[in-house]
Amino acid sequence: MVPMYPYYSYQTKCKQVPVTFPPQHQDVQPGLEYVMDPLPISDNPDYRGSGKLAGKIAIITGGDSGIGRAVAIGFAKEGADVAIVYLYERVDAEATRRMVEQYGRRCLLIEGDLRQSAFSAEVVQRTLGAYGKIDVLVLNQGVQFPQESILNISDEQLENTYRTNIFPHFYMTRAALPCLAPGSAIISTASVTAYAGTPLLVDYSSTKGAVVSFTRSLSLQLASQGIRVNAVAPGPIWTPLIVSSYSAEYVKTFGLETPMRRAGQPFELAPAYIYLASDDSSFVTGQVLHVNGGIMTET
Repeated sequence: MVPMYPYYSYQTKCKQVPVTFPPQHQDVQPGLEYVMDPLPISDNPDYRGSGKLAGKIAIITGGDSGIGRAVAIGFAKEGADVAIVYLYERVDAEATRRMVEQYGRRCLLIEGDLRQSAFSAEVVQRTLGAYGKIDVLVLNQGVQFPQESILNISDEQLENTYRTNIFPHFYMTRAALPCLAPGSAIISTASVTAYAGTPLLVDYSSTKGAVVSFTRSLSLQLASQGIRVNAVAPGPIWTPLIVSSYSAEYVKTFGLETPMRRAGQPFELAPAYIYLASDDSSFVTGQVLHVNGGIMTET
């Protein structure tokens, strides 16, 4: 029998994490973290930074919540100041800023729509105005709209999914690239769905496949400039995107299909982004790190 919330059975080093979740749904994407039950776990209190990103400046799109929030916290622990870009989730963004600041780093909040190419230039200019440089670009924004048939994917949904999930990779990279020096890093959030596929997310999965191809091709283009380009491919992770895209009934068993029999928590991905942003990965480019609970993929 599948255990139901609030049963907790998996003990990480920092705390217990839920195996299953109560049914819940939000009507608007990409969703609000502060009303989720239980809240995603963004911070591992046992993680101690060692200055791997000391003095670095990072832009994190979708940084208000979920994976982006965990990355912002992890970067702050390693000494980086961050600018987080979000669509409308101001309460979540303010919470992320407080979490970053409690670790002694600065956090610039930038609200706007990355589907508009001009906004990327604004993000870059505001970041430069606040910090004077950019060292790391994390491209993490995304939406997904499950459909049982491709016949149900409207032109509007298709365009929105692509305009959100992949177009800003081009917009933000074009805007930031002139500011990136040798040693800089670009990190994208791909997905296990780019490799394993999933029947409910044909359009979303195809955008994540595009992210993988973007990563591999751009890494070849920028290698001579000393700029590394990599990605992380998460499996099922407990974030606002889940409760704002899937039905309440689906949420009850979210993540149980993984070999580890649970969904991941955002804090469990942060070290992968830290690795790719730091000099620890100085000989790594064009690669995708898989953090997916044991789902087998061919890379």
